[in-house]
Amino acid sequence: MAVNVISPGLATTVQDLGRPGYYHLGIPEGGGMDRFATVIANLLVGNDANAALLEATFMGPELEFTKDASVAVTGGELPPKLNGEERPTWESFPVKAGDRLTFGFLKGGARAYIAISGGIDVPVVLGSRTTYVLGALGGFEGRAIKAGDVLPVGEGPNTTGRSLPANLRRERPIPAELRMLPGIYWHRITDAAGERFFADTWKVAPEADRIGYRFKGGAPLEFVPREQPFGAGSDPSNIVDACYPYGSVQVPSGTEPIVLHRDAVSGGGYMMLGVVISADMDLIAQLQPHTPARFQPVTMDQALAARADAKTALGRARDHVAG
Repeated sequence: MAVNVISPGLATTVQDLGRPGYYHLGIPEGGGMDRFATVIANLLVGNDANAALLEATFMGPELEFTKDASVAVTGGELPPKLNGEERPTWESFPVKAGDRLTFGFLKGGARAYIAISGGIDVPVVLGSRTTYVLGALGGFEGRAIKAGDVLPVGEGPNTTGRSLPANLRRERPIPAELRMLPGIYWHRITDAAGERFFADTWKVAPEADRIGYRFKGGAPLEFVPREQPFGAGSDPSNIVDACYPYGSVQVPSGTEPIVLHRDAVSGGGYMMLGVVISADMDLIAQLQPHTPARFQPVTMDQALAARADAKTALGRARDHVAG
């Protein structure tokens, strides 16, 4: 089976749950930015949780099916339309050969996940089908899809009628509360600057993509004076190169925080205030530009508890869909 791409949307790529094990070589894990939505979309159509699907940002594609299948759309509220008739999100529905899937205007969130029974059957590269556009690696020819592409799809069970109710999905409060674990460079800013950083309300900047999310609007950071070490450069936010964890928060020149996301580089010369905890990275993936957000300090114990809670919530959702 194959799916014909009539129009690609704004930035639609093939993703799965990522490519772990190569970050030390500069290849990020990648994968669906909203992992919860990625997993549930696949389970709704009867796929394995790690099957390849489409991640659409802000605007959906137009797809034509060449064979009967089942489809589910999760994540951001991007209303799917089958032959012009709107269908629900977070629920699997059947499609037939010749049917066309289009999308309405985005009503909430930023990224939608489009799962097709059987999964997108692109080649496995370094253990994953996920697309790393910056490195032209994996997915469909290492890039976002475009009009005229023919996406191969594997054989699947065509499961339909499965759904996930709203009470089992993650809420997206506004302002977004992003829990952050302060890191080893926190001492580089003054106590007053640290207090203001957490007290300020920031807004998502237009520069928000799979590499990182930039935030604007808060007070500039004040740095503790020091003589810059050799190789660090003159900017007080510079350090001698270090590794960048997934979710790390850079503040170049102390003005605009950047939270590194799925396709971020693995190291560089900016200090990191800390890391947004893993339990809140899905939430960042669904933030639109200009959305207000606040950073909230947490301890390691609180971060681990939040991770356990997120795992439990995903387990409940999986059990509901499978049951």
